[in-house]
Amino acid sequence: MEILKGMTVVNAMKETMKSEIAQMEQAPLLAIVRVGERPDDCAYERGAMKRMSGLGIRTRSCVFDADISNEAFQEAFLAINGDPEVDGILLLRPLPSQIDEKAITELIDPKKDVDGISPVNMAKLFMGEPDGFAPCTPEAVVEMLKFAGVELAGKHAVIVGRSLVVGKPLAMLLMKENCTVTVCHSRTKNLQDVCRSGEILVAAIGKAEMLDGSFAAPGAVVLDVGINVNQEGKLCGDVAFDTLDASVALATPVPGGVGTVTTSVLAKHVIRAAKQRREHAQRDK
Repeated sequence: MEILKGMTVVNAMKETMKSEIAQMEQAPLLAIVRVGERPDDCAYERGAMKRMSGLGIRTRSCVFDADISNEAFQEAFLAINGDPEVDGILLLRPLPSQIDEKAITELIDPKKDVDGISPVNMAKLFMGEPDGFAPCTPEAVVEMLKFAGVELAGKHAVIVGRSLVVGKPLAMLLMKENCTVTVCHSRTKNLQDVCRSGEILVAAIGKAEMLDGSFAAPGAVVLDVGINVNQEGKLCGDVAFDTLDASVALATPVPGGVGTVTTSVLAKHVIRAAKQRREHAQRDK
């Protein structure tokens, strides 16, 4: 079984992105919007800022108190949204309960929505339009598959998980690559049999080590999107990685797998957003 680590893919993406930034008059600027001090939000922000810095992308941390009112946050968010210097916006979610998260996703400028959360970008993804932004994690899955040389056209991919964050957008991205896609969830009957029918198996259901080696067919490619803590208090995925055997062709670990690539996809989106916005600005002159 080949183990595909995220840093291998990140390093392959890095030089291309640095070259693109070097050709720009000014480095792109990513605004990271965080409300409160949730440890996972803070950790993701630190990781994203480190990845952007390593590529030469500027970042601006926009932090608000956890008890900020809905009205005050919307006003502040609109100011960030309308700042002509900001090329991309990363909104760390979930937001506190007093904030209308749905309204914020509707307010974000789709051209700056580099994590694909706006209704406009979601619609573009489902319609197969190339100029929108898909959520970063499902796109990271596709990046890893392509890097590994997995032929996608005609393959049967099984996705366990149907969220708007990973499962559904990933299904759209894989269908765009001409995969046949089955989306499973907690109510799927004979889940093990369905999973074993997949040549590509993606675990994205958010339950620690829910799938063991018996869910993967011989020769399958297994990508684990889950980030959980198991009973021993260790970080783990949705797949019990140690139960995968040599019959599996390729698998990604947790930690160090898909999650590592997500921030590189974010950077890729920021660069594309900056290019598109500057091209539009030139045309409008």
